[in-house]
Amino acid sequence: MTEAASSPASPAERRRYLALWLPFLATDRWRRQRASAAPDDVPFALVETVRNALRLAAVDRRAARLGLAPGLALADARARVPDLAVADADPAADRAFLERLAGLCDRWTPLVALAPADGPAPGPAPDGLVLDITGCAHLFGGEAALRDAAAARLAGLGLGVRAAVAGTPEAARALARFGRVALTPPGRDAAATRRLPVAALEAGTETTVALTRAGLATLGDLADRPSAALAARFGADLPRRLARVLGCEDRRIVPLRPPPACLVERHFPEPLQRADGIEAVLDGLLAEAARLLEGRGQGGRAFEAGLFHTDGRVRRLLVETGRPTRDGGAVLRLFHERIATLADPIDPGYGFDVIRLAVPVAEPLPPAAPDLDGRAAGEEAVADLVDRLATRLGPGRVLRMVARDSHHPDREAALVPAGAAAPGPGWRRAEADEPPARPLQVFDPPQPIETLAEVPDGPPLRFRWRRVLHQIARAEGPERIAPEWWRDGSEAPTRDYYRVEDSEGRRFWVFREGLYGSGDGGRPRWFLHGLFA
Repeated sequence: MTEAASSPASPAERRRYLALWLPFLATDRWRRQRASAAPDDVPFALVETVRNALRLAAVDRRAARLGLAPGLALADARARVPDLAVADADPAADRAFLERLAGLCDRWTPLVALAPADGPAPGPAPDGLVLDITGCAHLFGGEAALRDAAAARLAGLGLGVRAAVAGTPEAARALARFGRVALTPPGRDAAATRRLPVAALEAGTETTVALTRAGLATLGDLADRPSAALAARFGADLPRRLARVLGCEDRRIVPLRPPPACLVERHFPEPLQRADGIEAVLDGLLAEAARLLEGRGQGGRAFEAGLFHTDGRVRRLLVETGRPTRDGGAVLRLFHERIATLADPIDPGYGFDVIRLAVPVAEPLPPAAPDLDGRAAGEEAVADLVDRLATRLGPGRVLRMVARDSHHPDREAALVPAGAAAPGPGWRRAEADEPPARPLQVFDPPQPIETLAEVPDGPPLRFRWRRVLHQIARAEGPERIAPEWWRDGSEAPTRDYYRVEDSEGRRFWVFREGLYGSGDGGRPRWFLHGLFA
C-alpha cells in the first residue's frame, strides 16, 4: 500500500517512519484467539496445502529455535521434531487481526499501513505495520519513546515484535527485521543499512540466492555497484528497492484509513471508566474541531469518534449530516442517538486511555447570512430532523426523491439516502400559468385500463379503471417518449402519453404502449400512470 516514488526530500521535509515487524504473527494470533487449546509447552506450527502436500506456513518461537521454517514439508518437520503440534493456517484471519492491530496503532498516528505492501508475485503476506510518525513523535516523548511504547503495547498482547525508526518505510522495516540499530538520525539511513544482508531488500528468494551466489552479501556490496549493471542482471526493480532501503528515495505509505480533514483527541493520565463520560469529552472535542473548521471556512459532513480501550480494542462511532455543519450541539445529539441505538452497548472494560474525534469529510461552509424571514431556521430544523432519523434508523432507511438525467418517466426519478448529494440536473419546472406536465401521484407499476381510442394515434374516448367507466371530456397529447438509444426497444416500447380529463373534472395521465402498424403483430396496450391533483 504505497504511492509512486517521490523525489528525495529536503531536510525540512524529511519524513519519519516507525516499522513494527511481527515475526510470529500467525502463530501468536492463533494462540491468542484459542488460548484454551493452544499448546504452550511444545513447538507449534500452522500448515497449508501446497501442490497436494502439507507444508509449514508459519512457526512459533520454539519451532524456529529448533530449525523449522515456513515452506518445510510437514513430514520432514515431524521427522526433526516429533512432538510438533500443528493447526490449519488461516491467512484471512491473520490479515484481519493485523488490521485490528493497525487500528490500535491509530492512537499514535492516523497514517498506518500494512507491510510489506508489495513484492514479487505472488506477493508476501503482510507481517507488520508501518506508521508515518512525521511531526507527532514529540507528543509521546520523542521517537525512541514512541517506538518503545508501540512495541510494549503489542508485546503486552502476547505478540513478538521488533521496532525501528528511519527515514523511509523500507529502511525502517529492514532495520526492524535485520538490523541492530533501532533508530537512525534523519538523513543517516544509508550508514545503518549498508551492513544489512541482501535479504533486507525483500526481493524474493530467487533474487536473494542469485545475489548471494554472485558474492554480493550486503546492501553495501550492492550500493558499490553501478545501478545500470544491477538492473541489467537482476531487473529494474532491484535498484529501486536498494535506493529505498538505503534511504535515498522516499515512497510514502498509503494508510489503511484515509487521513481525516480534521482530527482532535484527548489522552487521559488515568483511564476513563464511565461510559456516561464519553459525551462530555466529545462535547469538548466538537467545540475544538468547530474552531479548526471555522478557521478553514469548512463544515463537517461526517464525524467519527474513536474510543481506544486500554486493552487494545478500538470502538468507532460514525455519524453523518446532510449538510456541512460546525454546530457541535447538533452533532452531539446525533452521537447521543447513535450510542442509544447500539445493538452492542459500549462497555468501558478497563477504561479508555484515548478518545479521538475525526472529521473524515469536510466541505466549504461560508458564514451564514442574516435570516430575516425565518425560512433558514425552518430548513435547519428539517435538516436536523433528517439527520437524527438517519442516525437512529440507518441512512439507508431515510430516503428522498431526486431527479435523474432521463426523459423516461420510469427512470427520471430515484430514491437516494436523504443525506446524499443530489445527482442529476434537477427537477423540470412547469411553464408559468401552465398545468403541471407530470402528476403528483404516480403508480409503480402503471395500471392497465380498458380503453376505446381513436386509431392510429388519437387520445382515448373513454376508459375503464377499477370497474369505473370514465368518459373523456378533454385531452392533451400525445407526448411521445421512446427509450434511450442504447436500450433495447423490445424491453421498453415507445409510449404515447396523454393528459385527459373526464366529465366529472378528474384528471389522469395515461399512455399507449406500442404503435399501431409497427409490424410486431401485437395491439397497443393502455395504462394509467398517474393522477393529477
